[in-house]
Amino acid sequence: MNNRKIDPQDALDYHSQGRPGKIKVVPTKNTKTQRDLSLAYSPGVAEPCLAIRDNPEDVYKYTAKGNLVAVISNGTAVLGLGDIGPEAGKPVMEGKGVLFKIFADIDVFDIELNANDVERFIDVVKALEPTFGGINLEDIKAPECFEIERRLKQELKIPVMHDDQHGTAIISAAALLNALELVDKKIEEVKFVVNGAGAAAIACAKLYISLGARKENILMLDSKGVINATRTGLDEMKQEFVVDTPLETLEDAMRGSDVFIGLSKADVLSQDMVRSMADRPIVFAMANPNPEIGYDEALAARPDVIMATGRSDYPNQVNNVLGFPFIFRGALDVRATQINEAMKLAAVRALAELTRQPVPDMVNMAYGEKNMTFGAQYIIPKPLDPRLLTAVAPAVAKAAMESGVARQPITDWEKYHQELSARLGLDNYTVRVLNNTARKDPRRVVFAEADNAKVLKAAQIVKDEGIAIPILLGNESKIRQILDDNSIDLKDVTIIDPRSEAMLETRIRYGEQFFEKRYRRGFNIYEAKKIMRERNYFGCMMVENGEADALISGLTRSYPDTIRPALEVIGLEEGVKKVAGMYIILRPQGPLFLADTTVNLNPTAEELADITLLTAKEVRQFNIEPRIAMLSYSNFGSSRTPEAMMVRDALQIVKDKDPGLIVDGELQASMAFNRDILKESYPFSPLIDGEVNTLIFPNLAAGNIAYNLLMEVGGFEVIGPVLMGLKKPVHILQLGSSVRQICSMVAMAVMDAQVKCSKK
Repeated sequence: MNNRKIDPQDALDYHSQGRPGKIKVVPTKNTKTQRDLSLAYSPGVAEPCLAIRDNPEDVYKYTAKGNLVAVISNGTAVLGLGDIGPEAGKPVMEGKGVLFKIFADIDVFDIELNANDVERFIDVVKALEPTFGGINLEDIKAPECFEIERRLKQELKIPVMHDDQHGTAIISAAALLNALELVDKKIEEVKFVVNGAGAAAIACAKLYISLGARKENILMLDSKGVINATRTGLDEMKQEFVVDTPLETLEDAMRGSDVFIGLSKADVLSQDMVRSMADRPIVFAMANPNPEIGYDEALAARPDVIMATGRSDYPNQVNNVLGFPFIFRGALDVRATQINEAMKLAAVRALAELTRQPVPDMVNMAYGEKNMTFGAQYIIPKPLDPRLLTAVAPAVAKAAMESGVARQPITDWEKYHQELSARLGLDNYTVRVLNNTARKDPRRVVFAEADNAKVLKAAQIVKDEGIAIPILLGNESKIRQILDDNSIDLKDVTIIDPRSEAMLETRIRYGEQFFEKRYRRGFNIYEAKKIMRERNYFGCMMVENGEADALISGLTRSYPDTIRPALEVIGLEEGVKKVAGMYIILRPQGPLFLADTTVNLNPTAEELADITLLTAKEVRQFNIEPRIAMLSYSNFGSSRTPEAMMVRDALQIVKDKDPGLIVDGELQASMAFNRDILKESYPFSPLIDGEVNTLIFPNLAAGNIAYNLLMEVGGFEVIGPVLMGLKKPVHILQLGSSVRQICSMVAMAVMDAQVKCSKK
């Protein structure tokens, strides 16, 4: 698996460019008119103020409190950076807020306190209770974090959770239950070694005990060895795990153990120690960024081991994002007064159960897998599984109700499930699918405009991310200078100058091949060889000859100048009469595919049908079943103009060629997205049973205008233009594309190449 490299300057630029930081506050009500402002502030705001004065619980009705969590830290234990202070910890707290929002639609204010004293910290947080629906404590060092959380849970009437303690405990406990089931062992019988005695390790051990583990079966170690009866000077938390044993070292403790829980530091667990464990051992090496023993090393020592780490580049990542967004979601939705043991155990069991269920295709696609199934390499859900919200949050909410800490019980669970589903943001899934599918089988991509800093930066990113193997076309000395000037690391990448003397024989060979294709289409042999000096033609010939798998161009050139070489050199797929262009609009409710947006001016009915079928094929590459609306200014024959009739005729051709395709038309764009009106007025339409995800436009003007409006006015991120119908992958960038957009197009090209090009 690829261990991705992050350039320090890229990280700094990400946080500083544009609007500094990662979060902002957006009004949720209209504020456009004077009346709006009068309702939002004075005099209208007095009414909810008075209502809350009379009934304090109405604060949840009239303000954002019920969906607002404070992420609070004093910066004393930030990630692996230690005590770096509250200001330095702020980027992490903002990042935590982003995760709350994108995974569970919870709003966050991050609060960094200049308060290392326990009493002062507690006093400040207690004073904030009227503002927030919940408190997420973060990155506070032990042992102070234990006392802070204990006191706040006692003294506040809103849910409080120190995620560094309980997050890892909850996720690892779910993985543990599944691992124990796979090895057919009972939690009350297995012997644990817990290496580490900080906040997370102690929380893990306590939660395992709540699930049935016996305290006498747990050997806990700190930096001085086994916490046994001979040890002195132990704090209150460690004293709880003192055992009467002569064992002192990790090596001693590991012999015959069933489960290793690592929350310490890298490389402290040897292969010999793993070999000394009992049959079918379980090893959770969760130190970050590097585990106590590497995944491959553990499996080499014991092929029967079930292994988990804290890393995303190996199976079974114990990732806190599987827990805290959904636990707080459930707690907020029933106005819980706390997050208690019952709620944590409910989250554990919901996560464990979800893992045993069939994995949706979109999750397999997002992680570049064919079919993840419950087993040694899949004992915990993946963070991008959209079922997490609807599985964990209701389980937590029910546990809050059953344990008596819910102030607003849920009565309609089906409605609640629908509300949760509506909160899901799916705009990141498409990019994940692209990148992870590409990463599974990276291909050689020719960058025809490698004398451009944005193109070179994108080439570095896709190389470092393991998405593609770049090949750069252009003058080598110029490219090297741009690399140096912009601190871009591509020293090992192939650079080819089609105009150089070194490429003379290749130009001649390509020219002769091109002449064979085009000698009756306006090219003589001299022109065919000469045109190979042009990078787009040279690059397309590389793809045609299998010396590369895909080509990316168009950042600085017009669309026709880039598409022409592809058509002349590579040509169309079998059965395709014309190429077409598609854009992918990334929306929170899922991707929207638009075609034709770039190529065909005024297609005939037959051509529009071909565009529709090409687009459906492309959509299916994302493991998404296309639901297609063929658009017009008419609804099902309401206009008899030639333009409307052309769309109707195209629909019939599509249905004849692919009867199983979910498609309808002609219909207006507004009708395509309003299923209630569609069902009421046109109940025969197959589009009433689900959301439309693909739009086919009647001509180029309509398609081009639509995607530009969605991108510029709607503010949606787009991927494209995706060129459809070529025999081999050539993708043409939009003029002025960003580095991010170029990277997405490269991933698209690689995914295309995986289908169209056999690997050399």
